[in-house]
Amino acid sequence: MRTRIKICGLKREADVAAVCAAGADAVGFNCYPKSPRYVAPNRLRALARELGPFTVPVLLFVNAAPDLVEAARDAVPNAVLQFHGDEHEADCARYGAVYMRAIRMSDGVDLLDCERLFPSAAALLLDTPSEAYGGSGRAFDWSRIPARRSMRVILAGGLNSDNVMRAVQTVRPYAVDVSSGVEEAPGIKSATRIRDFIDAVRRADQRDPQ
Repeated sequence: MRTRIKICGLKREADVAAVCAAGADAVGFNCYPKSPRYVAPNRLRALARELGPFTVPVLLFVNAAPDLVEAARDAVPNAVLQFHGDEHEADCARYGAVYMRAIRMSDGVDLLDCERLFPSAAALLLDTPSEAYGGSGRAFDWSRIPARRSMRVILAGGLNSDNVMRAVQTVRPYAVDVSSGVEEAPGIKSATRIRDFIDAVRRADQRDPQ
């Protein structure tokens, strides 16, 4: 199985084009106003124009008001939604769109319980807990992820080109998600780091095709 790759937190047209050229499967736009990678709805349309025809846009929200979600969806109508705050399943499913639910892997979190709480999610995105709702740049203990699970898992939190091969071979996720691990500064991506990250994922898949 090929591990999918999402590059998140893009703010510049050149970075979107670089991510698509490198072969990423998805591009994430952060719609959380408190994030240094925040993209306002009136910027989303311009960024989305740089997407390749087979690159999936993802809109990330944290406890967002419905009007903010709808404004972002108007700009990028074909986007997958990602909920990264304290939203319940009804909050995520109300828009009738494909969505991912982020799970902050704090001590005591049971992934199988989370699967039962969000049965309508297309995937669960597992991230390191932080006060900023992600973006910590730190990995969590991957051994806490059960090998037997019924939902797709997207692995995030502290990934970079140095550790993503081990992450893929340890967790066998459906996809990996990186932001700060391919940056020069918050919201400023490095085309070289993007290519190195994607190459490392591909090498992991070749070494461990199962």
